[in-house]
Amino acid sequence: MLRGMNLLEIEGLAKSYLDPEGRRQDVLRVESLAVGEGEQMALRGRSGSGKTTLLNLIAGLGLPDAGHIRIGGTEITTLSEAARDRFRARHLGYVFQTFNLLQGYTALENVVLGMAFGPGRDRSAAQGLLERLGLGDRLHYRPGQLSVGQQQRVAVARALANRPRLVLADEPTGNLDPTHAGEALELMRSMCTDAGAALLLVSHDEAVLERFDRCVDLSDINTARPATAEATR
Repeated sequence: MLRGMNLLEIEGLAKSYLDPEGRRQDVLRVESLAVGEGEQMALRGRSGSGKTTLLNLIAGLGLPDAGHIRIGGTEITTLSEAARDRFRARHLGYVFQTFNLLQGYTALENVVLGMAFGPGRDRSAAQGLLERLGLGDRLHYRPGQLSVGQQQRVAVARALANRPRLVLADEPTGNLDPTHAGEALELMRSMCTDAGAALLLVSHDEAVLERFDRCVDLSDINTARPATAEATR
């Protein structure tokens, strides 16, 4: 059993899928993983290693076949889908690899709308976050009018808008050039530190991974060996 001041605790996690031929393919088998309160941890994962699946399970976007995922002492695998949605909105932030911004809404509206699923919309707080991220002059720009780096900062603001205890980041700098990737990463880490949020980031970029004091290789803790890389991400 995992113990201590852990915010996230995973035990005996297993997930599989059916391939197009109807065969069951293992994706994840993780005996244990923990992230402490306020800790910033990187998870190394090549394409097809199951890293996105792992983050999605932690976020409650799906359920494992077996195992436990506890966040702040709450066992999320026993919650209903609606309860997982509420829990995620109140306690988790997620920076998706493709950002998942709503294209028909401005930067400010994207952050405000994200707040609606948590404690409630706070336009002033959303604007303050975007201004801290250097987007004070881009509040009313839609994603298509922003650079990739600016879109990434909007995604970070949205992820932090509800003051989450844990931020998940899936290859958050994968679409940026090395210079902007480093700047964006340090900005995200400093924002998490200021908010007191733990950060679990997955990446295959060694330049990103080497910035973290704690980096775990997913291949070391995932004993599943998918037959096809297409089964996982």
